[in-house]
Order: sequence, then C-alpha cells, then structure tokens
Amino acid sequence: MLDTLTFLLERLFLLAHIKLSSLLPPLARSCDREDPAPQPPAAPAATAPHRFQRGDLLEVPRTLFTHFGIYLGDNRVAHLIPDILPVLTSDSRQIQEMVTNSRLLLGVLSKRASIRVDSVEDFAYGAGILLNAMDRVVLQSPLPGEEVARQAERLVGGVSYSLLWNNCEHFVTYCRYGAAQSLQTDKFCEWLKSLIRDQRSVLLTGLLGLLSMACLGVSPSTALPTALIPFTLWMAS
Repeated sequence: MLDTLTFLLERLFLLAHIKLSSLLPPLARSCDREDPAPQPPAAPAATAPHRFQRGDLLEVPRTLFTHFGIYLGDNRVAHLIPDILPVLTSDSRQIQEMVTNSRLLLGVLSKRASIRVDSVEDFAYGAGILLNAMDRVVLQSPLPGEEVARQAERLVGGVSYSLLWNNCEHFVTYCRYGAAQSLQTDKFCEWLKSLIRDQRSVLLTGLLGLLSMACLGVSPSTALPTALIPFTLWMAS
C-alpha cells in the first residue's frame, strides 16, 4: 500500500510540477533535466570553470527544473541523473555518452539513476550556472570544499532514484551540507498537505466516485480507491 501511495504521489508531483515551477523561486526547483534537443552553443557561464572552486555547488536553471552538481575541479562536475542504461549494459563508453531523452525517462520510470562525472559544458548544456546559491537558503553551513568533492567522488556510480526522495538536489545537499534535502520536495509536500486538508477536495473526490459508479458504471473496486486514497492522506497529514 505504501509503495502504491508513493507511486501516486510521484505521478501527482510530475503533473503538478509545471504549475509549481512557475510559483517557486529558482532555488526550490527540482533536478530533472530537459530532453536534449539539437546541441546549443555553450553559454559563457558554462565555459569559465576557472572561476569555480573544488566542492562548489552548481545550479543550472532550466525552463521547468533546476539541475544540480558538485564541481570536482579540472572542468569536471559530479551530478545525479536518471538513467536506465547502467541497468542494461556494463559498457562504460556507452554509459558515459550524454544521457538522451529516452534514457532519462526510462530511468525515472524504473527508479534508476547514476551519479556521473561530466564536463562543465555537458552539465550546463548551454545554460548559465548559479554558484553556491543554495548557501543562502539552507540552514546548515557548507562543509570544506575538499570534503564536499571527495564525498561526491565516493558516491559516483549507479543509485536508486526517486523524484521525491532521492534526486540530484538530495545528492548535492548531502555532499555539501551533510544532510540530504530537496527544497522542491518540501514545498510540493506542503502544497499537497494544504490541498488534502481542504475538506472540500475530499468531499468532491467522494462525490465524483459516487457519480462514476452511478452514471458511468464504474465498479466499486475502481472507484473506492479513488475516494479512499485522498481521505487516508488527509487523515495522515
């Protein structure tokens, strides 16, 4: 039951993210990168790695999301990204190629990801880079840069993935501050709880379930979970 609820929450998160991303500040956005279109030219911010220090936290705002990484020095960035390919092959040359749209989507669906090292240019993918911007909003003080970078290097490899509980923002905050967190997930959960606490939403869901059974011939086994899940989440919030 818990796995089912988690799955439904993640799907709801995906559906709500477009609306939320227009309301949240850039620092609170999640990490999933957009599908690579034809390769754009690199922006100046992505071609000046000399201004970064080892252990810096890099953020790349995109249209709907923000991607996060840890700078390792020598123009290299460690970052977590959904990817199905490490599950299918052990060929390091194929895995190291830029993650495509289909690889990323299948990684999200299969809950598999990799913490990989790419160049600053490939990480930024033509976008500007924010430097250590999260330091201003996270309560914990950042760890020494060398410790941050070494932690990121130790974690390189295949990992499990969750859009809500283990994304690239969790990875970088764990490395830099010693505690994994996602500001986007926190804000989404607050939004979801406020929605669930609204008894009108619960009553409307129950009414729609009854109407589905009465007018559309939907079986109770299908309509009942539709009514019970929001009610259970509301009671548990």
